[in-house]
Amino acid sequence: MSELVTGEAVALELRPAKLPSRGLAVLLDLAVAVTVYVLVTLGLVAATASLDEAARTAVSIATFVLVLVGGPILVETLTHGRSLGKLACGLRVVRDDGGPIRFRHALVRGLLGVIEILMTFGVVACVASLVSARGRRLGDVFAGTLVVRERVPAAGQGGFVPPPPPWLAGRFSGLDLSAVPDGLWLAVRQYLTRMRQLDPQVGWSMAERLASDVAGRTGAPVPPGVPPAMYLAAVLQERQTREAQRAFGGGVAAPAAPASPVPAVGQGGPVLPPPAVPPTPVSPAVPPAVPPSSSEAPGVPAERPATGFVPPA
Repeated sequence: MSELVTGEAVALELRPAKLPSRGLAVLLDLAVAVTVYVLVTLGLVAATASLDEAARTAVSIATFVLVLVGGPILVETLTHGRSLGKLACGLRVVRDDGGPIRFRHALVRGLLGVIEILMTFGVVACVASLVSARGRRLGDVFAGTLVVRERVPAAGQGGFVPPPPPWLAGRFSGLDLSAVPDGLWLAVRQYLTRMRQLDPQVGWSMAERLASDVAGRTGAPVPPGVPPAMYLAAVLQERQTREAQRAFGGGVAAPAAPASPVPAVGQGGPVLPPPAVPPTPVSPAVPPAVPPSSSEAPGVPAERPATGFVPPA
């Protein structure tokens, strides 16, 4: 996963390079290679002056192969597809799936480049690039590579992470995201900010790979029926929500009132409050009325309830 984030993050921007920029990059690379070849040849001529003709011929052939063929292969392998010419033109060689190239990819491109660039003066490479829908020459077709633009002009929405659909909001609140490394989060964010710039097939495969990595770290599989890009957006939003709660809310959520279980959004019907129970009417306590006794003697006051007041004597 680190290769996708660090030096090879350009795999997230698969915009095929056009023929003019590729031709300019090849010319710059050839100019550097020829200059190095001439300098090395002059040094070898002075160093092999005492050798016979056959030895000098063998040294010349070996120099040609090592400098003009082995040099570009070595440079593309060490720089993961960025030669001097491609660096100047903002290009890079990547695999068809968007990953960085290896030695075998650079080897196939370099060997076929001798035929379609050096021996035919670039005619075969230009024709193949014009015929291909993605601008690939024969070396790219056999090696399974693609030359892409590394410097993409800003479209006014750089860094914008699209939100998940409303029916996925809060659905992954129970996931354990502590095992997901920062490099994987960065890869997910870069994919979401640039997924509209990707080839649809490559973008879908990359989303599936990232979703599988996130699901493996969290221990919960991707829910069936949820597209991988939407799953990544929902999980990333859940992580951002938790970080915001820790930063601004102290990381302690307010205790919720006890209520019946409420289904999560998107998993059932609309969220309804628990049914209200009407209070039982309570009749006020009324003391029973005591009718006055007719047998009381006149002038004798009737008994009154104790009020705490003592009349004066």
